[in-house]
Amino acid sequence: MRKRAAVLCGAAVVVAGTFTAVPADASTPRATQTVHAAELTWKKCGTTDYPTLQCASLKVPLDHANPRGRQITLALSRVPHTAKKYQGPLLVNPGGPGGSGLTLAGFVASALPKAVAAQYDVVGFDPRGVGKSTPALNCKPGYFNPVRPDSVPSTPAIEKANLKRAKSFAAACGQKYASVLPYINTINAVQDMDSIRRALGAERINYFGYSYGTYLGAVYAKLFPHQVRRLVLDSIVDPTGVWYDDNLAQDYAFNDRHRALMAWIAKYNSTYKLGTDPEKIEAKWYAMRAALAKKPAGGKVGASELEDTFIPGGYYNGYWPYLAEAFSAYVNKKNADPLVEAYENFTAVDAAGDNGYSIYTSVQCRDASWPRDWRQWQKDNWAVYEQAPFMAWSNAWYNAPCAFWPTESLRPVNVANGKLPPALLFQATNDAATPYEGGATVHRLLAGSSLVVEQDGGNHGITLSGNKCLDKHLAAYLTDGKVPHGHGEADAVCKALPDPKPLSSKAASTSSRGSTLHGLLGFRG
Repeated sequence: MRKRAAVLCGAAVVVAGTFTAVPADASTPRATQTVHAAELTWKKCGTTDYPTLQCASLKVPLDHANPRGRQITLALSRVPHTAKKYQGPLLVNPGGPGGSGLTLAGFVASALPKAVAAQYDVVGFDPRGVGKSTPALNCKPGYFNPVRPDSVPSTPAIEKANLKRAKSFAAACGQKYASVLPYINTINAVQDMDSIRRALGAERINYFGYSYGTYLGAVYAKLFPHQVRRLVLDSIVDPTGVWYDDNLAQDYAFNDRHRALMAWIAKYNSTYKLGTDPEKIEAKWYAMRAALAKKPAGGKVGASELEDTFIPGGYYNGYWPYLAEAFSAYVNKKNADPLVEAYENFTAVDAAGDNGYSIYTSVQCRDASWPRDWRQWQKDNWAVYEQAPFMAWSNAWYNAPCAFWPTESLRPVNVANGKLPPALLFQATNDAATPYEGGATVHRLLAGSSLVVEQDGGNHGITLSGNKCLDKHLAAYLTDGKVPHGHGEADAVCKALPDPKPLSSKAASTSSRGSTLHGLLGFRG
């Protein structure tokens, strides 16, 4: 999987059974061992933006095979239904793994049409280990503090420094959370979701997940198919590539989105004065990177931090005007202040980010096997770098702790499913974080599902972001289960929203809902 689909055809067919299901002792919920569902006590925890938000907590077993053993706590939120017609709980998840879902409940409830949201209890949750759930993992506080070694291992010393960091993170997780790490994975998170369902007193749940949340939802649907009422997946993980291959595929897609940014900057040369040739502008970007490797901006933004700063532009084009201004100021005015500001606003990692990354690695490293021989990583990532240098090594080091992870790996779940009601899938053709093939693949694996495609869209997380065409399909589905049916790979196609304008333009605007959503979507995925 090296290229994303540019048109709505040609994605490879995935043969059912290619990937083995997780062994029964690791994945099969044991109904006979369940204990009586706990009752939830909801308390007001509203905010200025989401005044009707309520919060609760739920104890679940650390090990679902031992339900009377050690308990951990999940933090929950909800916006209660207000309509006479009640369609049950709508669980929402922002992805990651490692993303907090508490605020997302308020966002979804406010972004949906009022008449639709009123029919659901919109329920958010912090998955095990995340945010306000306890214990919340933080393996190595300050792991991303600047300035880190250059991500590109152009010398043995640089590679050694990066390897030392990755090994130290894996070791720190193992030392601090030895009794917990074996139970931080998608399977256990899914079983937690069913504990939430039972605590809510619901026979079935509705589910709406973004990014990694699509994999979480697909695995839940596989293990608990008869507990699924409606299933919405937006920006879809390819379940046949978890997680090593999926991360390599991202590198090509992010490189394309970075080049799309360069082309956008070229279009507005009158504003940014970086030229009209995207390739030459890209060369200036890499020259900036080389300069920052020698002299980090503000003592904070070196080569690796520059990559971190521009990666969000691959998730959401609403960041482009800010990134372009910082790029222009550095190149044309020798002013690094906007670059430092962009780094601090978009990508500097705080304690919540440290927690998110700890869960990201804990889940991904446990979910599936990773190469344990570093020479395989070298071979694969140098091959990617030759074609797609923008994020190749940055992504490699981000995931490198998995080469040294202290737990054994499970096997990926085969999410192929013929037991579900019609599911509704959303996918942009130029999504970088979850390339288009993921949506096409899951569409084939979930019998009866319907795929809505945002043609030429490059953002990650596309519903409730201002595209009325997409949101119309979402609202219809949540209202009465209606899904579109087409004759090609896509059942419905929506045009992408236009790219933003420069900030100095009177026409400059980005979707405020889009900006809010992308601030909520989970860590890196």
